[in-house]
Amino acid sequence: MAKTARDSMLTGIGLITDYDAKTADLLTQREEEIDLYEDKLGTYLVKLSSKSLSHSDSNEVSELLHAIGDFERIGDHAVNILRVATEIHDKGLAFSEDAQNELKVLTQAIVDILNLTVDAFEKDDSALASRVEPLEQVIDGLKLELKNRHIRRLQNGQCTIELGFVLSDILTNYERVSDHCSNVAVCIIQIKDSVMDTHGYLNEIKTAGGQDYTDAFNLYQKQYQLPVSHQQELAEVSVP
Repeated sequence: MAKTARDSMLTGIGLITDYDAKTADLLTQREEEIDLYEDKLGTYLVKLSSKSLSHSDSNEVSELLHAIGDFERIGDHAVNILRVATEIHDKGLAFSEDAQNELKVLTQAIVDILNLTVDAFEKDDSALASRVEPLEQVIDGLKLELKNRHIRRLQNGQCTIELGFVLSDILTNYERVSDHCSNVAVCIIQIKDSVMDTHGYLNEIKTAGGQDYTDAFNLYQKQYQLPVSHQQELAEVSVP
């Protein structure tokens, strides 16, 4: 289920720049598979949770119930991205060169956080999972900066309202996918400590953090730097 959800999102991302009707149909079929996975797995896990389980097994059931919900939502966001890709294709829309280059950076971060999360989940690897949250925070920053840059282009007449709505849809779905990746990663980490207080953990690392978290965050910030826009280049040239 995790792999199917990830592959659906990656497929949706690919359709934004290279739309293909058959691939779009495949993504829709995958969404139906994901929904079926959630139904069958959820039903089984709920029945299992009513049995007499050890503390460890009970925590594992809780982890999996949380995770399948997040993977199902990632599948939903893949369908949302498909709708955006279809709109771009049908209307013949095209982002500016600056917007395309900026989206490439954010898209790569989304691809990486998806692969990292599924890998950590499959291996039940808390060390890998601990690298997800700092990347999620970097993605939040990228989304905000992309929105700010779009507003500046809009004010200068370099972009349109219609493209702004499309870009906003992409950014919103990207951010929510990274949030669900964060949720899955936190479950993996917390299960090791027999604690399921996801929100408490997130608040703790966002406020206190730690050296490992800070190092990872700084590394990701360097790795996913947005390119200098043409507008910024012109501004720098005009400075005496």
